[in-house]
Amino acid sequence: MEQRGKERLEQDLADALTEGEMAGKDPDVAALRRLSPRYEIRSQAERDPIVEETKIVRGIVREVDDRYDDYIARASRSEDGDSRES
Repeated sequence: MEQRGKERLEQDLADALTEGEMAGKDPDVAALRRLSPRYEIRSQAERDPIVEETKIVRGIVREVDDRYDDYIARASRSEDGDSRES
């Protein structure tokens, strides 16, 4: 009895796999879709979001360590340098 159930299940599976229209995909088109794009679009921000967020957080709470001090100092120097060039 279990054997007939297994055979019936296998037959149902075979029917499901062979009936209907096959969804054929062109392998060349599929390969092109998997490729990464050739060009990237980048935009330059006027302000560094990390620096802005750090300033907001420092206005609310006191940091235990000053891990972002060097980064903010470098960002401030680069902002000052950019403003002088304009």
